[in-house]
Amino acid sequence: MAIVIPYTKMNGIGNAITVVDLRGQRQRMTSGMARAIAAEPRARFDQMMVIHDPRTPGTDAFVSIFNTDGSPTGACGNGTRCVAGLLFAESDAATLTLETSAGLLNIWRREGGLIAVDMGRPRFDWQDIPLAEEFRDTRAIELQIGPIDDPVLHSPAVVNMGNPHAVFFVDDDPNGYDLERFGPMLENHPIFPERANITISRVDSRDHLTNLTWERGTGITRACGSAACAAAVSAARKKMADRSVTVSLPGGDLFIEWRDDDHVLMTGPWELEHCGEVEIPEPVTAVAL
Repeated sequence: MAIVIPYTKMNGIGNAITVVDLRGQRQRMTSGMARAIAAEPRARFDQMMVIHDPRTPGTDAFVSIFNTDGSPTGACGNGTRCVAGLLFAESDAATLTLETSAGLLNIWRREGGLIAVDMGRPRFDWQDIPLAEEFRDTRAIELQIGPIDDPVLHSPAVVNMGNPHAVFFVDDDPNGYDLERFGPMLENHPIFPERANITISRVDSRDHLTNLTWERGTGITRACGSAACAAAVSAARKKMADRSVTVSLPGGDLFIEWRDDDHVLMTGPWELEHCGEVEIPEPVTAVAL
């Protein structure tokens, strides 16, 4: 029997976000439902953010996150800003705390309609990313595309920012690389048992990077907030950039600060596009939240 799901279509600097609010309901989103919603043109998303009632005292909501292919993920910085924008509109609160499967996220209003999200601490140990084999130095692992003696891309930095990331640093325009072709191969490489987000990043100066990202389970997107954080901390680890940088993405800019307490703060805009409903065939499964 078909069901009707209300949704809010948003974006974070071009990252297509669909928000489904299930607060006050005993329901959960399934991977099949997420794929069905993504198949509807007006509701299509790079990531879907599903808002639930809080699970942990002191938090404002629990948020589950799905990629276009229905796979769950633990982090989406642009989507988190969109959810925060909706929740901030409900009150005069200056701060929020959201919970995802990756942990707690503290969020602040900023001037000019911007929102800042504490994306947590980056994890660099090979087991935490995770990788299928040990690499003591994750600033550059043995992975390449192309001939051994003349690779097109090689030696990415790897980091977990709530989800796995591999960042290939290049000297020229990231858009000059065929990421549409390389992305699926790298995302699904055996070295990444949970797959990975793949970013090509250019360091323009000590305080500016330019990114292009193939998102795990989605493909090339106009913006990926966790990838911006991954590139920023990786560039800082490699002494290529400072700990506060602007990251330019196809959809716009994010400001990333890797603070002295090891937390990564991401600041950027959000936008409401439209509200609607989508009818899908798969039933909702009732569970206690």
